[in-house]
Amino acid sequence: METDLIIKEIDEAHKKINGALMNKNTNAYLSCFDESLNYTEANGETLNKKQLAIDIDRYFNKTREISTTHYRIKSAVEGGIFSEKIARKSVLQIKKLLLFSKKQTIQTEEIYHWKNIDGIWKIIKVEITLEEKY
Repeated sequence: METDLIIKEIDEAHKKINGALMNKNTNAYLSCFDESLNYTEANGETLNKKQLAIDIDRYFNKTREISTTHYRIKSAVEGGIFSEKIARKSVLQIKKLLLFSKKQTIQTEEIYHWKNIDGIWKIIKVEITLEEKY
């Protein structure tokens, strides 16, 4: 498959991921990940898809609002795996008490590994290589 076509499909998947984050929709978010997922957080902790689902639910429950954007730094296709490094910026409104919230900005660099499984590009591995919160 031509690289430009792969990138177009991956970009559509990222739109779905970003929309799921902003809508705090766990199922839509997780649908982009393969069952064999290996997700490594910035602190070195590695999660499988089930563990990620638990973390995402907690993350969504503690936030009022999420906005996120990203851009691709680099990408490559090798052996049927599409790999990309992206930079992401997310701004969260974190719940505090009943009516109050606190703004937090998180900037990350993430490496995604995608594989075409039954005609759909799924994320098989994620590595968060850098995370800054302020």
